[in-house]
Amino acid sequence: MSLRVKELFRTLQGEGRDTGIPCTLVRLSGCNLRCAWCDTAYAFQGGKLYRVESLVRRIARLGLDLVLVTGGEPLVHPETPALLKELLDRGSRVILETNGSLDISEVPEEVIVVLDIKCPSSGESRKNRWSNLAHLGGEDEIKFVIADARDFRFAKAEIKKRRLERRALVNLSPVACRLPPEKLAGWMLRDRLPVRLNLQLHKILWPEGEKGVRR
Repeated sequence: MSLRVKELFRTLQGEGRDTGIPCTLVRLSGCNLRCAWCDTAYAFQGGKLYRVESLVRRIARLGLDLVLVTGGEPLVHPETPALLKELLDRGSRVILETNGSLDISEVPEEVIVVLDIKCPSSGESRKNRWSNLAHLGGEDEIKFVIADARDFRFAKAEIKKRRLERRALVNLSPVACRLPPEKLAGWMLRDRLPVRLNLQLHKILWPEGEKGVRR
């Protein structure tokens, strides 16, 4: 079984509950969506092929307990659940970032899932797989990427309708260079939403890209 890997390096976790914790980032190639504001379009294609066992050994050599598997969209690879299980079996704490359009039922329960819910500005909100919510729990997270007031209203309505804060930690992330984070923070406070403002630490530390991380 092989996976196509676009990037593999040590960094600090940039988002969510574990922001700031050293981790190994595994970025898999390929994605089934084309969000209008995507900041990782370079991962749509290319990358190096690894067998699962070889990739797990390479990750272990980087020497960090926390492993983030992201993309692209990791679940376009049928082998991803096997990778996640191998990492867990070796004692890693594992986070999976997924765009929310593909079934997560085969993801091992011990994996921390960060599930995107696509807002209207993405152009892909019709692809949200709402049945995935039933598989969330524990330390899992939900993320809305917000570009404008319409997105915020969408997120607010879905949070209320589906009581999302009872399922997982809910993060709202402003689209870089489109929505000032202080404006999103103001909306959250005004409407008393039980959610977390999610800023991308890696873009603050390395604003020109991924400079400064140890590869």
